[in-house]
Amino acid sequence: MGRLRIFVKLAIPIGLLAFLVACTQTQAPAPPDTRAADAATLRDLDAQWSKVTTAKDVEGFVGFYTDDAMLFPPNASMVTGKEAIRKWATEMMANPGFAMGWQVTKAEAARSSDLGYTIGTYELTLHDPKGKPVSDRGKYLTVWKKQADGTWKVAADISNSDLPAAGAAH
Repeated sequence: MGRLRIFVKLAIPIGLLAFLVACTQTQAPAPPDTRAADAATLRDLDAQWSKVTTAKDVEGFVGFYTDDAMLFPPNASMVTGKEAIRKWATEMMANPGFAMGWQVTKAEAARSSDLGYTIGTYELTLHDPKGKPVSDRGKYLTVWKKQADGTWKVAADISNSDLPAAGAAH
């Protein structure tokens, strides 16, 4: 009976102590919140990308995309993969009237620091088959994905016109 009494007297304090230690153990600190810095990086990258596009630099333009990126141009079929995007960009930039630029209006990044997006407006001018300049303006949404080496690349890019389709009534 004496041993049982000692066991009970020790078991209760030891149990309480174990419970308190379990409850007070600290969790690993949360990773730093880099959303503002990531958004600023995306805003800067988006501006750089517009500059290389304005300069008709096909390789510079394509260099912003991931290998498996998807491009959704206005009034055209989806373009998938860096090689297909290169072909599309080469054809577009070869147009004698090609002029394009855009401006980011919003940039955000996920708390996880692996995804982000930019939103903005664009202007585009091309020559039609008769050599007449045709202009377009619209908006875009670009999804950026952080790569294993820490760089950001475009995974998905969609733009659509603010103008009515040719021949469309309001």
